[in-house]
Amino acid sequence: MSATKLILGEYVRTLDQRFRLGIPSEFLDILNAQGHQLILAKEQTGCLSLWPENVWRPHIDSAVNLIHSKLHAGKLSQRIQEVQELGRLLSTRHKVVSVAERGRLVIPEGFRGFLSVEPKTDLIVVGAAVCVELWEPTAWNMFVSEKMPVFQKKIDALST
Repeated sequence: MSATKLILGEYVRTLDQRFRLGIPSEFLDILNAQGHQLILAKEQTGCLSLWPENVWRPHIDSAVNLIHSKLHAGKLSQRIQEVQELGRLLSTRHKVVSVAERGRLVIPEGFRGFLSVEPKTDLIVVGAAVCVELWEPTAWNMFVSEKMPVFQKKIDALST
């Protein structure tokens, strides 16, 4: 995954009545510079991520193609239930989306439930370096509370 610029920042945005969410223009500028199609993906409970398709797709496609080859060659015949479970998750994990006028993204129906959101509720829009994340506020606060104490260790490990 190549990124031209790290996507950083944290914003609070409110879902409107039609589940549209305004994405900050500085985030959209970076995402759109990497490709015109965007992928919305379920990542972890209470969080969706927004990726340029040309950054996200090669990663998932290579894994799926390898699994398909193994299945076709009979190497996964004893693991059909695992393959079936993976298929279920792949069927619902991501969706190609577009950002409409004024930088608004419509959160698709199956993704709203994953976030546990209703119209007129806030979401936290976070730059996650290589993608943009949309967080349900309680899930975001729990994530930050858990991860912030090890922040210095993480930055040191990645920067040395």
